[in-house]
Amino acid sequence: MDAALYDPAGGFFARAGGAGRVDGDFLTSVEVGSLFGALLARAVDGWWDQLARPDPFLVVDAGAGRGRLARDVLRAGPRCAPALRYVLVERSAGLRAAQAEYLPLEPAELVLGPAVPPEPDEEPVAVPGSGPMVTALEELPAGPALGVIVANELVDNLPFRVVERIAGDGWNEIRVAEAPASAAAPDGLPAFAEMALPADDGLAALADRLVEGHDIPVGARLPVPTALVEWLRSAAAMLRRGLILVIDYGAPVEELAARGQAGWLRTYRAQRPGTSPLEAPGSQDITADVPLEGLRRAAAGAGLSVLAEMTQGDWLRSLGVDELVEEARAAWHGRAVTDLAAVAARSRVHEADALLDPAGLGAHRVTILGRKV
Repeated sequence: MDAALYDPAGGFFARAGGAGRVDGDFLTSVEVGSLFGALLARAVDGWWDQLARPDPFLVVDAGAGRGRLARDVLRAGPRCAPALRYVLVERSAGLRAAQAEYLPLEPAELVLGPAVPPEPDEEPVAVPGSGPMVTALEELPAGPALGVIVANELVDNLPFRVVERIAGDGWNEIRVAEAPASAAAPDGLPAFAEMALPADDGLAALADRLVEGHDIPVGARLPVPTALVEWLRSAAAMLRRGLILVIDYGAPVEELAARGQAGWLRTYRAQRPGTSPLEAPGSQDITADVPLEGLRRAAAGAGLSVLAEMTQGDWLRSLGVDELVEEARAAWHGRAVTDLAAVAARSRVHEADALLDPAGLGAHRVTILGRKV
């Protein structure tokens, strides 16, 4: 999965595949319109207040893609803007290059370390009021820092291992193997197939902890979010104080087991569901629902507490989306269809419908994590 998505020579994101309304492969809340970013800006201001308004205040957009979310947050004019240092983290060099179309990017050393020595021979201090400043990195910046890490539809793309329950409460691991030469693709590239092998002790232990307290039937398959564990450890290590916001689709392990692999493992290409994840690696997105128990355990292992869990619909309502929609609806009614302000207001109403849809984006899981105290 890591190679299929991120390999520099031909991975899906390496060739700048990803989200987009026109030329993208799938849609996220960001592509619906600017409303999602405006509401995130409200949340960011609230967290800045909770942290006693530090300056500098770091917001790390993990899995930033082309940078549209950052653009929408900044356009909303958050109160914390003078203190804000916004860091786009994106592994794909192609997507990082596209970020300059949306944002004025500064060198990382300027954004993360602008400082002046107050007196000769004293430690440099950060220059207050320098924001907003934006930079782009391939990996999470070094800490410790005060701020927030935002992972909007990132963790579903972090590689996982697949296990299958076998008799006696044991596990097989479902691996990827090269298929016989006769199954090679017309272009001569190898074909791939599944191979079941006994899970090693470490993976079996992870799977047992994942399903602890649940009855998982023989034959059921589950994703074990191994890369999520490592990512959360890195994220927690970056923050001295602050929060991690994770937004993604997820479900309890019993629900995932009942759905079957075809119900929680998906691919996307050109705005449509793709084919088998083993077909033409690098040509399509590979994504999976996050097992909520796995997210909680990974957070605990990184020294983080779950501060809040809710649906995206409930989270956006807590940020005042209904109020913004009513304002937009009032601006829309009674005005000419050709009035640009009316068109923008009507668009905002439709954006809210999509973001709150309980059968779609509104059902995404929002998890807010903070350091254990």
